[in-house]
Amino acid sequence: MNLSYWEIKTWLSNVDFTIIGSGIVGISCAIQLRHRFPSAKILILEKGMLPQGASTKNAGFACFGSLSEIIDDLKTHSKQETLDLIKQRVSGLQLLRKTLGDETIDYRQLGGYELFNNRDNLLYSSCLEQQDAINELVFPVFNESVFSIKENTFGFHNIKEKLSFNKFEGQINTGKMMQALMDKATNLRINILNNCLVESFTDTSEGVFVKTKNFEYKTGKVFIATNGFASQFIQDIVAPARAQVIITKPIKNLSIKGTFHLDQGYYYFRNINNRILLGGGRNLDFKGEETTSFGQSKLIQDHLEELLKYIILPDQDIEIEHRWSGIMGVGKQKKPVLNQLSNNVYCGVRLGGMGVAIGSLVGRDLADLLA
Repeated sequence: MNLSYWEIKTWLSNVDFTIIGSGIVGISCAIQLRHRFPSAKILILEKGMLPQGASTKNAGFACFGSLSEIIDDLKTHSKQETLDLIKQRVSGLQLLRKTLGDETIDYRQLGGYELFNNRDNLLYSSCLEQQDAINELVFPVFNESVFSIKENTFGFHNIKEKLSFNKFEGQINTGKMMQALMDKATNLRINILNNCLVESFTDTSEGVFVKTKNFEYKTGKVFIATNGFASQFIQDIVAPARAQVIITKPIKNLSIKGTFHLDQGYYYFRNINNRILLGGGRNLDFKGEETTSFGQSKLIQDHLEELLKYIILPDQDIEIEHRWSGIMGVGKQKKPVLNQLSNNVYCGVRLGGMGVAIGSLVGRDLADLLA
């Protein structure tokens, strides 16, 4: 790329900190670095026109885990590890709300519900039986019971009569959240360069030499915040997981309000502007959805439409207005990875589909890896 003297001197010279990825984690990392180092030159490189992975693609759930998800976590995590995960998600949501303000991100605590398919007898009975034990586990976080049972007053079909309810869960406007984060970064003199694909970097005693698709430059430190795309730089720590989403055209007299989980959280839906936003389904094809390619698959798209038709909005003529996908970062453990990879390179990745909940916290902690 034919850069001018002004471009080199203004944006690419004497860079103290470079963050790869301008999503929730990347910008939160940059904000924390600015608080710690007021005079530092901070640069964020984003490969897309907008934050490319999941930060502008997610469903906007301000959640920390449904009843069945927490029960499932206890199969692979100790009670303390599971409680720590919940604490982290709750703390992350509190930090996000404090940083940007509830009105700015359109935060609404309408509660979260979990639905159970008629065929899920074992899962349904397990949740009912273990509800009190889970409430006891999470009591130290909320100082009151979290999960209760509600009747199906939404007109859902082909599900169990009782729903699991969590009054502490909410929803946000994902677009407003990311716009506010980007505005905050700009106000803090943090430069964001879009359409800058980082191809490689080399850590040396003189700093980190970064090679992008269009230019090369030197920076003091590098922070990797690309989550689902991190396997380009880090092997065997995080795997991509595509999430497919659909949204309906406006629905007259839509009475469904809140966030909803189905099938241990593999499906999720909510109201937004008199529409239903519905996503998930990667459990139908785990291998096929382990990809960094955006797009849709017929298998999952057909199933999402079936959920709309037979469970969520039965006996209604519903039109899909838009479809998209996002790329999450997952692994065998749900705990995010915060590591120093070399003298001058750090990473904060593997958010496990909980980016809204823990992204701000992971970004802050990523910056704080720097002694």
